[in-house]
Amino acid sequence: MAIDDIIARMRAAERAADRPAGSVKLIAVSKVQPPARVEAVLDQGYRIFGENYVQEAQGKWPLWRDRFDGVELHMIGPLQSNKAKPAIELFDAIHTLDRPSLAQKLARQIQSSGKAPQLFVQINTGSEAQKAGVLPAEADAFIADCRAMDLPLAGLMCIPPESEDPAPHFDLLRQIAQRNGLSGLSMGMSADFETAIAHGATHIRVGSAIFGQRSYT
Repeated sequence: MAIDDIIARMRAAERAADRPAGSVKLIAVSKVQPPARVEAVLDQGYRIFGENYVQEAQGKWPLWRDRFDGVELHMIGPLQSNKAKPAIELFDAIHTLDRPSLAQKLARQIQSSGKAPQLFVQINTGSEAQKAGVLPAEADAFIADCRAMDLPLAGLMCIPPESEDPAPHFDLLRQIAQRNGLSGLSMGMSADFETAIAHGATHIRVGSAIFGQRSYT
């Protein structure tokens, strides 16, 4: 299946970057995919998946988790503050912590529930007005504020502008992470994950290259 090809390319990119095999985690992005495609990957033994929408994930992953052991679920889409509680209950990691109000809501829910998913701060490396994420110039202060709330920060995430070379954006994310003592770098998708691995990615998010094109109808 296609996931075998992606894993082979990922391992080759690790070797080319002189990085240990297995140092990068592949998140299979299953949002809006037909159940049969996702189940085929689950049947093959893969267990790390990403979803963009809390409600969609709630509708399918509890049942799959009953059938398949060891599923690890990552929230990789924009998270509304009013969905913080179910997101914490369902996801093992949230990659889209992008504003103070969400940080505050997550902190309250984590403290009350005692369950703490890994959190990645989304950085808007291209400073795009239409895109979510903390601006690079504000990243250090935001990270410090999150730590003051005892949020369990695992790293940073970015989505480079589509029309630009992603490499400088991956480098910028790595620089922000290094100076803030964060090791996780969630960056790289179907079209650029090998470049992301060369620049230090620890998590890559690949959907269509594994499952095929999505249908939103």
